[in-house]
Amino acid sequence: MIKKLVIANRGEIALRILRACRDLGISTVAVHSEPDRSLIHVLLADESVCIGPAPATDSYLNIPALLSAAEVTHADAVHPGYGFLSENANFATCVEEAGLIFVGPRASTIEKMGDKISAIALMGELGVPCVPGSGGPIDDDNSRNLTIAEKIGYPVLIKAAGGGGGRGMRVVDKPEELAVAIATTRAEAASNFANDVVYMEKFLANPRHIEFQVLADGNGNAIHLGERDCSIQRRHQKVIEEAPAPGIDAETRHRIGALCVRVCEQIKYRGAGTFEFLYENGEFYFIEMNTRVQVEHPVTEAITGIDIIKEQLKIAAGQPLTYRQEDIEIRGHAIECRINAEDPDTFMPAPGQVTHYHAPGGPGVRMDSHLYSGYTVPPNYDSMIGKLIVHSEDRDGAIRRMSAALGEIIIDGITCNIPLHQRILADKRFSDGSVSIHFLDQ
Repeated sequence: MIKKLVIANRGEIALRILRACRDLGISTVAVHSEPDRSLIHVLLADESVCIGPAPATDSYLNIPALLSAAEVTHADAVHPGYGFLSENANFATCVEEAGLIFVGPRASTIEKMGDKISAIALMGELGVPCVPGSGGPIDDDNSRNLTIAEKIGYPVLIKAAGGGGGRGMRVVDKPEELAVAIATTRAEAASNFANDVVYMEKFLANPRHIEFQVLADGNGNAIHLGERDCSIQRRHQKVIEEAPAPGIDAETRHRIGALCVRVCEQIKYRGAGTFEFLYENGEFYFIEMNTRVQVEHPVTEAITGIDIIKEQLKIAAGQPLTYRQEDIEIRGHAIECRINAEDPDTFMPAPGQVTHYHAPGGPGVRMDSHLYSGYTVPPNYDSMIGKLIVHSEDRDGAIRRMSAALGEIIIDGITCNIPLHQRILADKRFSDGSVSIHFLDQ
């Protein structure tokens, strides 16, 4: 088993990893930027190392600083969490070349699946349904691009091959908009991802966002833990997630889950991962694979009883999968609301000092957060300050439990998006389970 782990992240996911390490008897090293020295996980970790000033490029994205922290503390493993360097193949390579365990897939897998074009090509080869598209990169040949778009059918979506986090996408409704959209997306991709390769695919009118959670041990053994519905999104970033997805029957769950497992077996995938699909008119279309733990992993933990972070750590240590597919049982329904320090209407970040914080409680209620009274939310990082997760015997019960839990939270001193969650849960379209990814935009 891993003896000492560097938690190469911050906030609630860093605290979540620390708690899993404690369960497994693993010592922890918290790395932090200068303004993050008062984070809960930093105070609770066995050791802590400051790795730089506030900008992420000088701290949480600073690979030499992270490796130095592992060296001086004599750690033997690194967990990247999500975001930051979690899907950076170069970081995974550097960690392993330093003689450390990287808690995640092999660098070659991260690289292949991180490029959406190569990932889609692989899925197609293995029989996974994909969104109709260009089948590869598109260049600046406007005549050729117009022909491709015409064949796909408008509207089309221009996407960055190395994109993520809701950036690097443009919807094109008319031929005369195509050239500008491609140029703009290419420039944004180069700026944000250091990769200006873009491709084209069909823009689906009213799809839902359905994703399947997988675990694999790197030796060809894999399982899936069912699906999640992540259709409530703002600016292509998820707001509410739930599991299982409304309206997905057991046979369909098994069929699509089995496809995902087959891919993991074929590529000898290692660790936790998520296959993301658009779902429309009863059909699934693969869009990407996330080679890391997801923000929304707790809803899957709630309905399966499996601690995904602990499984990541065990697999990274070389242990075989703890579970077989026949062991996986879906029980009840879970919903997660991402609590963000932002305006509930404009989504503008709202950092500041939390003067009073009280977490909700009761049966089936879980709050994953690094907040405490007196903590100052910095302006330098993502605005998410917590995740509220509830579990009940069915979806109606989970909605009622979530509504009650949202009413119990106290976060004074800053603006947050709790009113938005309350409006969504009270909307009949949400309770009917019929919303698409465009719900908030509309």
